[in-house]
Amino acid sequence: MSATRRQVLARSGAVGATIAFTGALSELFAGTAAAHGKAGYGPLVPDPKGLLDLPKGFRYRVLSREGDRLRSGEGTVPGNHDGMAAFRGERGGVRLVRNHENRVTAKTTVPTVEGLTYDPAAKGGCTTLSLDARNGVLDERVGIAGTAVNCAGGPTPWGTWLTCEETEDRAGTNGYTKDHGFIFEVDPVDPRRTGAVPLTAMGRFQHEAIAVDPGRGIVYETEDAFLKPFGLFYRFLPDRPKGGRGSLRAGGRLQAMRVPGAPDLSSIQEAGASFDGVEWVDVPDPLAAQTPIRLQDFGPKGITHAQKLEGCYWGGSCVYFVSSFARRTDGSAGDHFGQIWRYDPARRRLTLVIVFGPGTDVQLPGDSPDNICLAPTGGLMVCEDGDGAQHVYGVTRRGEVYAMARNRQTIGAPDKPEWGEFAGVTFSPDHDTMYVNCYTPGTTFAVTGPWHG
Repeated sequence: MSATRRQVLARSGAVGATIAFTGALSELFAGTAAAHGKAGYGPLVPDPKGLLDLPKGFRYRVLSREGDRLRSGEGTVPGNHDGMAAFRGERGGVRLVRNHENRVTAKTTVPTVEGLTYDPAAKGGCTTLSLDARNGVLDERVGIAGTAVNCAGGPTPWGTWLTCEETEDRAGTNGYTKDHGFIFEVDPVDPRRTGAVPLTAMGRFQHEAIAVDPGRGIVYETEDAFLKPFGLFYRFLPDRPKGGRGSLRAGGRLQAMRVPGAPDLSSIQEAGASFDGVEWVDVPDPLAAQTPIRLQDFGPKGITHAQKLEGCYWGGSCVYFVSSFARRTDGSAGDHFGQIWRYDPARRRLTLVIVFGPGTDVQLPGDSPDNICLAPTGGLMVCEDGDGAQHVYGVTRRGEVYAMARNRQTIGAPDKPEWGEFAGVTFSPDHDTMYVNCYTPGTTFAVTGPWHG
């Protein structure tokens, strides 16, 4: 995640604009609880501690901060808090797995731990937190180390986290001793059961997020490529589709999506647009030994690209994925401020469900969608990424936008304040707590309140 999104908006004159939504939001959330009766939970109340503004009735707890000591004694809490997932713990507790999107220049790095380190020269990885039923921190330790630019990922149906490297750097680049651009599995209960093993069959590219079809075991993957040629949408057909911890090491087949008549998804502008007969094409060289996958030869029909493919999640019988934005000035076929697509495997149908666009009220939050999750009362929670004020904002089923949280931790100069972006928004299994990260300074919050009120 970077500030490039805000820079793009600045070129278009839309900086500070809120986000409007068109499309079938109610379709996205079939089967969830009824939506809140109004847009949001009321105005944000300034936090006297200067950390996190929330609506009246909500409260937060700081679970972890960059630079503090890890309770395991392995070192200090790393920075650049990014993607995250919550898993059911013991006695009503929760286990969190949290990414650290560290590059080689990172100041607070993931400590190297024997048996959990892939490449000692890489600074990224994951940490795990064990919480009691009241969100008290029982333990905090390294989940995996020696990986690079761990951006997002996703949970598996068998209770592990797949962390994704958003880089294609090879051994010898930036001091790395091993190739990067892989997915790694992290066990939130005992990380040593998964170790630091790259899932090479799942491809080597600029990974962003994944979602698993719980019935078929298929893993869908997004590629976050800002510059042309843009990223692809992938599926991985595992040799052991029933899943289970370590099952993805057995290998499988990586394929990329081809949408007939749509070589660039940014050219599609109308919510509801649908394409039947989606094809899946085997990736010629998943390890990208000579050529990045998105540049490889997929035959005379080519392959379908899209700029800034980010969030990915499974809902009902379909997989949803996010294109964070697209600009013609970067080489995209069309401009947009965010899209959410739905792929229906049974019908081989791709549908543009939601289109994001600039609004007119500059007091409201929103650049474009980044980390995203389903809210417990229906709708979405979306992390804002850019310059200026940073929010977690919600979207109701009716497409109304409301501010859920605002980061108050300033990282700029007194005469030029800046605020770090939000990332990793997720809910506890009982839906009573929202967990979210502030990227800089790295802070993990637990937010409780009248979510179902």
